[in-house]
Amino acid sequence: MSETSVTPENQSRVVLEEEGEIAADYLEELLDIADLDGDIDIDVDHDRPALAIVAEEEGASLEPLVGEKGEVLEALQELTRLAVQTRTGNRSRLMLDVAGYRQRRKEVLTGLATEAIEKARSTGEDVALGAMNPFERKIVHDVVAGAGLISDSEGTEPQRHVVVRAGS
Repeated sequence: MSETSVTPENQSRVVLEEEGEIAADYLEELLDIADLDGDIDIDVDHDRPALAIVAEEEGASLEPLVGEKGEVLEALQELTRLAVQTRTGNRSRLMLDVAGYRQRRKEVLTGLATEAIEKARSTGEDVALGAMNPFERKIVHDVVAGAGLISDSEGTEPQRHVVVRAGS
């Protein structure tokens, strides 16, 4: 007889998967109310539930769920987190993507961060980027750290932005 050992890692993944299922149920109801067709993919990525709403059919638009500069997506993500918190009693860190918007944005921000790093290194001056939401700033901070430089967030929402430091 074999026993399955429950490790903290397994336990954590089960909790994250449960959060993902709760979030998916919430999002499915929302899609029905909004009369939008979409499939929901659930995963666990970097110790957080990751959900993606993708078009069921080629050419179907989910853009109303993204909004201008991802503002609707941000609000939808926060509402989904609150729905999960209501059911579990715990704050969720889930990430939501709609129609690949966050992935495309990540690629753009990685390029922007790389340019800022090169400029900071070549000029020896700090480089301030435009205003970004927390998700976007995190991407830039990760790219900058990966290049061996330091970055800080400055300002207050909604004008909070990243500054890439030229050096010490």
